[in-house]
Amino acid sequence: MISQETERKRCPWANSDPLYIAYHDTEWGVPVHDDRTLFEGLILGGAQAGLSWSTILKKRAHYRRAFNRFDPRRVARYGPQQVNRLLADPGIVRNRRKIEAAIHNAGLFLEVQKEFGTFDAYLWRFVGGRPKLNRWRRLSQIPVHTPEAEALSDDLKQRGFKFVGPTICYALMQAVGMVNDHLVDCFRHAEIASGY
Repeated sequence: MISQETERKRCPWANSDPLYIAYHDTEWGVPVHDDRTLFEGLILGGAQAGLSWSTILKKRAHYRRAFNRFDPRRVARYGPQQVNRLLADPGIVRNRRKIEAAIHNAGLFLEVQKEFGTFDAYLWRFVGGRPKLNRWRRLSQIPVHTPEAEALSDDLKQRGFKFVGPTICYALMQAVGMVNDHLVDCFRHAEIASGY
């Protein structure tokens, strides 16, 4: 008898790694409106720069502990002692520029919250407040960035954020469901779209 799990068609990047499959099946592309989760996505996106997402996904639980469960107020207050602690922590990507950018971005994140009420209100305006439903049939059709991601990247950079290039911004938009980039034959494409 074939199990339901083996019958399900998934995006090809959701390989045999159980961690990747769980992320694909439960999180990726689901609209997120929680500021702390959006802050996590922003910081992990910057940490990923030049690395694979699987590297970051495997370290995510440790990142949550190391960065006070991604509380932007606490992270924004980090000083040299916390930077040194993070640089010595093998559970995260020990890159000084990325660590310092995360702390710097936390302060700017709080400024955006103050200006817009929530980071969610700021972020989602780049897609008009509603997820963009794409209908890709092959991975090769999915862009690495879009005009919306470029606009977000430009705006974040003007505000002083670091590690927020258009590719990082588009990955964030995909992860937090601002766009549905599951392939049309993936079971999650229709499931997520039905929730809009």
